[in-house]
Amino acid sequence: MSASRPAVHAAAVSPRGASNPRQEGPPDLRLVAPAVAAWLAAGVALAVPGRAVAWACAVVLLAAASLVRRWATAATMALCAAASAAVAGLHAADLHRGPVPALAAEHAHARVELRLTADPRLIRPQVSGAVRAPDAVLVEAEAVRVAARGAATAVRTPVLLIARQPAREWLTLLPGTHVDAEARLAPATGPGDRIAAVLSVRGPPRVVEPPGRAQRVAGGLRAGLREATEGLPPDARALLPGLVVGDTSRVPVELHDAFEATDLTHLTAVSGSNLSLVLILLIGPPGLALRAERGGLAPRLALPLRVTAVLGGALTAGFVVVCRPDPSVLRAAACGLITLLAIGTGRRRSLLPALCGAALLLLLYDPWLARSYGFALSVLATAALLLLAPRWSAALRRRRVPPRLAEVLAAAAAAQAVCAPVVAVLAAHVSLVAVPCNLLAELAVGPATVLGFAALAAAPFAMPVAKALAWVAAWPAGWIAAVARRGAALPGATIDWPGTWAGALLLAAVTVVLVAAGRRVLRRPWLSAAAALLLVLAVVRPVPLPRAVTGWPPPAWRLVACDVGQGDALVLSAGDGAAVVVDTGPEPRLVDRCLRSLGVTKVPLLVLTHFHADHVAGLPGVLRGRSVGAIETTTLDEPSDQAAFVRRQAAGARVPLLRAAPGERRRLGSLDWSVLWPAAPSLLEGADDANPNDASVTLLVRTAGLTVLLLGDLEPAAQRALLTTVPDLPRVDVLKVAHHGSAYQDPELLAWLRPRLALVSCGAGNPKDHD
Repeated sequence: MSASRPAVHAAAVSPRGASNPRQEGPPDLRLVAPAVAAWLAAGVALAVPGRAVAWACAVVLLAAASLVRRWATAATMALCAAASAAVAGLHAADLHRGPVPALAAEHAHARVELRLTADPRLIRPQVSGAVRAPDAVLVEAEAVRVAARGAATAVRTPVLLIARQPAREWLTLLPGTHVDAEARLAPATGPGDRIAAVLSVRGPPRVVEPPGRAQRVAGGLRAGLREATEGLPPDARALLPGLVVGDTSRVPVELHDAFEATDLTHLTAVSGSNLSLVLILLIGPPGLALRAERGGLAPRLALPLRVTAVLGGALTAGFVVVCRPDPSVLRAAACGLITLLAIGTGRRRSLLPALCGAALLLLLYDPWLARSYGFALSVLATAALLLLAPRWSAALRRRRVPPRLAEVLAAAAAAQAVCAPVVAVLAAHVSLVAVPCNLLAELAVGPATVLGFAALAAAPFAMPVAKALAWVAAWPAGWIAAVARRGAALPGATIDWPGTWAGALLLAAVTVVLVAAGRRVLRRPWLSAAAALLLVLAVVRPVPLPRAVTGWPPPAWRLVACDVGQGDALVLSAGDGAAVVVDTGPEPRLVDRCLRSLGVTKVPLLVLTHFHADHVAGLPGVLRGRSVGAIETTTLDEPSDQAAFVRRQAAGARVPLLRAAPGERRRLGSLDWSVLWPAAPSLLEGADDANPNDASVTLLVRTAGLTVLLLGDLEPAAQRALLTTVPDLPRVDVLKVAHHGSAYQDPELLAWLRPRLALVSCGAGNPKDHD
């Protein structure tokens, strides 16, 4: 007996040995099954008819009554599922009450008074053919009064408002504001949506009632933080408000894409980590919260436990108002309040039951959270940190990994393993750099967030102090942005994955297999080193490696037409990782992926044939992580908004802009090209009927014995003019057919050129019906 005691004490987690009364035991799983049952029931009930929900609840309650004596856990599950389904059914019924659903079904017009329930947000611009959609703002709201067909009705119906031209005036509105609008109603997209209709509005907002005082104070704090960060470098200016209060309105598309590729988007979606930092300042680390030696400001201010709990509750409520009640914020707040209740009553609570209890309460409060990806990711990540991370950390420590490093590695790996299937449904990819990028970014998250909150608090009283704090916070914020950009720029940063729930299940199965295999791999140092080397090679993808495996890119390639959907993006090899790029397509991510697959890191010249969106909207993808010598454009700045977009991007990247001139000739290694068109810029400038297509820069390229003609989007009249303007136009080996293969071609030019290969770049389902 005495011989076994030292072994027991040595294996104990606590330094006091197995007799320590505060030692952690096995996880308390009693609330897990009821929480999961309530979650599933709410998710299903929101998408089925109310009568079916009522019958199902009655059956489940009868089953619970019969199970309560023998199987208490099953009865609890049934009761939680019935309660959650009943609440969800009542919420879903709100979508069918009143006149709004009927008006939406008829696509009718109505005068609607709305109460905004969330911050307006700018829609990411979409490209449709040659046109970039105008700015639009999405606003979640509740219709409170509807006037149509001579009748006015008071309602409480959730809707989604889309504001167009001018749209940006809507961005200044705060939640709780009442606005009056003339709107066209349309049905929601499908069952399970939390809105009864989509309202389309044109024109500025007409405010009929300002928001409440709490929202005005919260809005003032957010505005103060934006002002304090105004003079920071671009990445820090965009990122810091997102890290602190989830304000991502300044984050550019390319930085957002980099955060998606590295699975760092959770940093700009305010979550439990932000609230934890606030509460730790007050009560210290959670492990000391109930002890006499607890940390934080509370003991230093001689605050008793109950006063500390009340003050923590007030901070939590203020945090939710300022950061907005997003799913992850609500989950964090509920967990925090349950923990504070434990502190105030002096009773210890394990964190897993707190998480499950928070999920149950929130699903009963707002059953639509059952269908929220953000809520799912927040709960799954927290559960992984509570259940998997401690075990994985202990396993790493047993293999002589330093304790602090083991904890950080285990936390990042556990969260990634559990959340990756859901992320794959959202983004249709799997990030291979998520864990190292999260580890590197985590070094700066704490300082950036704490300093950002300090700037937020100081802004209303001392703006110079707030700006100084924001300036210091810009350094760690810039580090996070740099990690995201560098990680996303790696050739193998992501791999495509089916963005379906079947794909999510497949990824979950693959993850289980990899985790099981990883346990064996870690026992063999040489095998671990080989696995790490394979992962590095998969991420870095030195050009010879993918060529040996896939045959791409082919050796000595000269011209590549990138798959960018409906649009042009052509790459001409200039040797040694360099290429001349002609047009960028409509989507930055696609052209960036194409260039990475070709190993292009230097672009001495980027030619934009004309300013239509399907040729220039992907410009940020070419600029991302590459040195670009110059951007050469056509002479006609139409459409003007797209020309301005190109100028802004070039200025931001400090790349000079040049104008193409007919007769211009350049050479780069074995690559030789000349500009044939537009031959008469003066005829295009200022013409009332000027067609941007006819201003396309047309290039005659010679490379490795091939003659290539790139026509841009020239229309038949301009093609005929090209034939007469350039009398010595040679026969060509390759012709990039004008306007994505449109039937509008000049037969005389085609007969003269007689190309051996015709290259057509168009996307499936394109608006021009090009084949």
